Amino acid sequence: MKVNRLVTAVLGMQLLAGLATVPALAAGKSQTLTGQVSDAMCGAKHQMGSAAECTRGCIKHGSKYALVVGDKVYTLETSDQATLDKLNDLAGASAKVTGDVDGDTIAVKSVAK
Repeated sequence: MKVNRLVTAVLGMQLLAGLATVPALAAGKSQTLTGQVSDAMCGAKHQMGSAAECTRGCIKHGSKYALVVGDKVYTLETSDQATLDKLNDLAGASAKVTGDVDGDTIAVKSVAK
């Protein structure tokens, strides 16, 4: 009887430990997406001048960078100044963004032309 309880307890702990790691593994999966660097406010439809000018203007007014991939707009999350500078240089242009995708947000790890 004691052996059955011990086995059940050990299996239960293993199951719980396994379930706890699933979200961590899913969240840590990086993806690389290619699209146009934009801002979260305008997305694919810019209102002020060229896409680059509009993106930079919206960023100055508090919007976040975004990546437009087809019809989908991903908000880019980063506080790294070198990455922000790269996004500024690529405003309105095509870029490859690598990061952790969570819904409509990408936690940016790197940006390349």
